Amino acid sequence: MAKKLAKKKRGFDEEIYKRLGINNLILFSVYSLTSKQKKCTFEDLMKECFTLFPKAFSFSQFPQWPDARKLYRPLRFLRKRKLIKGNPTTSFSLTELGEKTVKEIVQFLTQKKLL
Repeated sequence: MAKKLAKKKRGFDEEIYKRLGINNLILFSVYSLTSKQKKCTFEDLMKECFTLFPKAFSFSQFPQWPDARKLYRPLRFLRKRKLIKGNPTTSFSLTELGEKTVKEIVQFLTQKKLL
């Protein structure tokens, strides 16, 4: 059973998520963590982003490792746009506007390939 969950948790189709900006991927990751009733710390957010979207959050020369630098500026941007609240020393959560945006992201990520 654990192997099935591990395979399912691998992430989304790269062809779909690469069309979303990194800000939207981070928003979805915050949503993913908070929907599991987990505290969204910076470390947990980095792990979630890399698990769900490995190509977008990895080092270019070492794709097996997550690159935390890819979170810093987007997190500040998302706070400035009032989509998230919190900071790296405590935790992050979605604002009301952020939750509305995530609903659109979820629809986009769960779409099936059109023929």
